Amino acid sequence: MRIVSSAWQTDLALLEASGSTVEDHGTHCVVRTADNPTYHWGNFLLLPRPPAAEEVDGWLAAFDTAFPGSGHVAIGIDAPQGSEADVAVWAARGFETDLSAVMTADRLGPAPSGGPQVRVRALVSDGDWGQRVALSLACHGGGTDDSAYADFARRRAVAERRLTDVGLGDWFGVFDGDLMVAGLGIFRAGPGLARFQDVETHPAHRRRGLATALVHAASRHAYDALGSATLVIVADPSYHAYRLYERVGFRRTESQLQVSLVR
Repeated sequence: MRIVSSAWQTDLALLEASGSTVEDHGTHCVVRTADNPTYHWGNFLLLPRPPAAEEVDGWLAAFDTAFPGSGHVAIGIDAPQGSEADVAVWAARGFETDLSAVMTADRLGPAPSGGPQVRVRALVSDGDWGQRVALSLACHGGGTDDSAYADFARRRAVAERRLTDVGLGDWFGVFDGDLMVAGLGIFRAGPGLARFQDVETHPAHRRRGLATALVHAASRHAYDALGSATLVIVADPSYHAYRLYERVGFRRTESQLQVSLVR
């Protein structure tokens, strides 16, 4: 299967580098992350085009064959110029549909002026990576009482750390004293390509310009240290972070289509 979207190309490259497997079946790809089975976008099918309504049941059967007993269904669609119409048949079946903006940059905008004086550094220690998990819990998991999300986040951080261990890039944090209050990953993900991962800011530290400063610093690192020519980031076009990325120098070039269902 020939993958045309820069978002899916970079997603799969980083998944494989962190320990996932990608099986090319010709008509589709099966992506598996055996050590994190509840990770929806580590255990999914990738289709080469939006399926017609009469094909949906066949793809659901293919998912069940690949992931028997899974508590979720996750299917990506490699349609970089896709639209809401391309996932309407899934929405009609009760699936959550996601049409994200794929944004790229081959040069940076000016560094933010008058922004916060922040300390940005790469994560290096077990304690740093523990803070990466804690930040993700604060942003998405409802706190440390969410044991299912905490387990998922810890497993994902182990995979992310593998990417730094093999020299593909770094995970950066913004630190307020010893506390990590924002973070992201930036990794080489193909010839001349670098992909951002999980830009997060602690809810208590938002609207201070931390994410803008962090994305700008990590972008400069990708150009200067990773030798990347094009940076790729995926964002919700309705979320405020989309405008942040535009200010740094990113422009929308594609869409990424995903459909999912929790059983």
